Amino acid sequence: MERDFDKQYLSMNHFLADIEGRAFRMAQIATGNRDDALEIVQDTMMKLVQKYSHQPTTEWKALFYSILNTRILDWHRRQSVRNRFRSWLNWHDDDDESIEDALAQHPDDTNQTPDAKLQDNQFMASLNVALSALPLRQQQVFLLRVWEGMDINEAASIMQCSASSVKTHYARALEKLREKLGDHQ
Repeated sequence: MERDFDKQYLSMNHFLADIEGRAFRMAQIATGNRDDALEIVQDTMMKLVQKYSHQPTTEWKALFYSILNTRILDWHRRQSVRNRFRSWLNWHDDDDESIEDALAQHPDDTNQTPDAKLQDNQFMASLNVALSALPLRQQQVFLLRVWEGMDINEAASIMQCSASSVKTHYARALEKLREKLGDHQ
């Protein structure tokens, strides 16, 4: 019995270690704020461990992204309310953080020429800006489909929408990204 618990515990640790970087980048792009993204990911991890660690390991990924999606939507709702109050009170945050180049954390290829590295860095910066400019649903669909390699049905389940909605959001995201990144193709 204790051995099963240890095995489950190690499996959960491995799963969380594997997924945390990508989840953080998704949350950071969605929020535009490093601290909020960290809080969202930590909250998501805690919720998964507390409520779903007993579930089969094959279900953890979908459960995790479903929780993450909900946490990001909750964050946007709270921001909307806060922004309404700020506008009524003419209160402006002086310490707004811009998104750091989170996407630039790709493996370094030491065989690249300086020109190629510069082009890669410029592309990653442009991609980061373009992703941040997408509407939230398009952003989430794109990241789930491209970064996480999920199929349409998995993404639909996580986002609690229809498969056709996922297809529509994904197509629109690709169209907008192609428009904004046309110079880098």
